[in-house]
Amino acid sequence: MTAIRRLPETVINRIAAGEVVERPAAAVKELVENSLDAGATRIDVLIRDGGRSLIAVTDDGAGMTPVELDLAVERHATSKLPVDDLSAIGSLGFRGEALPSIGAVARLSIVSRPADADEAWRITVDGGRKSPPEPAAHPPGTRVEVRDLFFATPARLKFLKQPATELGHAVEAVQRLALAMPHVSFSLGDGARTALDLPAAGGDLFDARLSRLAAVMGRAFADNAVPVAAEREGLRLSGLISLPTLSRASPGMQFLTVNGRPVRDRLLHGAVRAAYQDVLGHGRHPLAALFLDVPPDSVDVNVHPAKAEVRFRDAGVVRGLIVGALRAALAGAGHRAASTVAEDALARARPASDERDGIVPSAQRSFAWHRTANAAPPRGLADAAAAFQSPFNNVAPEAAAEPACEPDDALARPLGSARAQLHRTYIVAETADGIVIVDQHAAHERLTQERLQAALGDGGIRRQGLLIPEVVELDPTRVQVLVDAADALAGLGLLIEPFGSGAVVVREVPALLGDADVRGLVQDLADELCEHGAALSLNDRLGAVCATMACHGSIRAGRRLGIEEMNALLRAMEATPRSGQCSHGRPTYVELKRADIERLFGRR
Repeated sequence: MTAIRRLPETVINRIAAGEVVERPAAAVKELVENSLDAGATRIDVLIRDGGRSLIAVTDDGAGMTPVELDLAVERHATSKLPVDDLSAIGSLGFRGEALPSIGAVARLSIVSRPADADEAWRITVDGGRKSPPEPAAHPPGTRVEVRDLFFATPARLKFLKQPATELGHAVEAVQRLALAMPHVSFSLGDGARTALDLPAAGGDLFDARLSRLAAVMGRAFADNAVPVAAEREGLRLSGLISLPTLSRASPGMQFLTVNGRPVRDRLLHGAVRAAYQDVLGHGRHPLAALFLDVPPDSVDVNVHPAKAEVRFRDAGVVRGLIVGALRAALAGAGHRAASTVAEDALARARPASDERDGIVPSAQRSFAWHRTANAAPPRGLADAAAAFQSPFNNVAPEAAAEPACEPDDALARPLGSARAQLHRTYIVAETADGIVIVDQHAAHERLTQERLQAALGDGGIRRQGLLIPEVVELDPTRVQVLVDAADALAGLGLLIEPFGSGAVVVREVPALLGDADVRGLVQDLADELCEHGAALSLNDRLGAVCATMACHGSIRAGRRLGIEEMNALLRAMEATPRSGQCSHGRPTYVELKRADIERLFGRR
């Protein structure tokens, strides 16, 4: 048997580097965090060849003396832990492994000068071999250069992606830190071009964060963000989240910060997902920037080598705070839908380039069919006009000239006054400065779902008996699933009993659903319960169950509505939280301002 021996320090550092520095972006993150902890107000990052050949981070922070430089590249040496208490970490983090780990697998050079010093000092670490500090020329602050990353561990190089991919990861790492520190200026480039340039944001913390968020996440997010603010048991949550109608196919635009530290924590991401589960469809993710402040002794920031995860002393309280705060913020947004909905609608309405129709791109002319006198209008307008369904089509001409409608002051309401119905599916309303188009089924589905959930919170849902009980035939597996959930479904207003081995009988339904499609409702509920099995109880999926019920109890597409009914729906939407989107995150209405319409027709 081989005798136990102590590994050389260089090997130990290379092992640590495998955990701390998995790719160039990890080295960038560690170095930028050090700059922030040193009080820097400007940080410039230079990356070449995706970080393989060079990573340079320059800051205007506190700087280091020769003695501090010598200690900085030793394992487990730090200025961030004034006392030997790991629960009292107030910086972006301490593990004491970053610089020596980087120096073990690369050629590391640090030149630094404190603000009150007359000269700067340089130290180098080449593959784990440290040289003594020597005088150098440098302004106050610190510059760290990492060259030939992983030259000492060439096996790691084959795991790196293309330079552009590695650069993208580095940009994301700096963006996350920049969101947490909006009053600090950041830049990142490769010497030839700048990939990231974020000047320091001014104003108070909220305004600075909003400005930084617009720069990092886009103006669309800033224009369609809902503020979040909540406190509970010493925890404080703030930030901004997107309206459900502004979402992405991946959670990459969710930025979570704990005590100023960007983290990727499954608990936090799960809480965001839970808060949106009733307003966002499967596979869609909201945009969010959340900042959580907790007492240092309530969170362990050293559970992950790269400090990307944290562990909370009471995870349940944290999750409850996030879910409750986000749901309250979304409810407070009322009937708002993202402005990008109208922008998308306008983009689809503009004619595409089609030389066969004599149409040129809109970039060449504000409205394409002005090019020739005989050019045809965009395809689809004529069909839409021919299919136009006005509620006054069956009214005598003299009566239709003066249709009954709400007074003009209704135009000042957010969703305006109903004017017509298209294809027996869409309500067209006039507002003071534009028009609103409402999907009547999606809107009523949301209203019904909110009423069902409100009734549950008030003590129960009122039921109505069916004059003739509905027998629904299903396979035995689905029958058994429904029978097992019968008590819970009864609490939701749906009374189901077994009817042999291959059917159930429905005797009562929620009164709110009115003339619902009972057969379709039961079949969909059975499918949903079978899909999730016993993993989640019915109570855990109340939102989804209420959404299924609401879908089958809502105004269907194809139903003709009168003006009074349409206006009643508009007023109910204005008074109902989260009515700007259906349960799947799709918009319930599109608003076009007069200026948008004028641009569409080339008047602007």
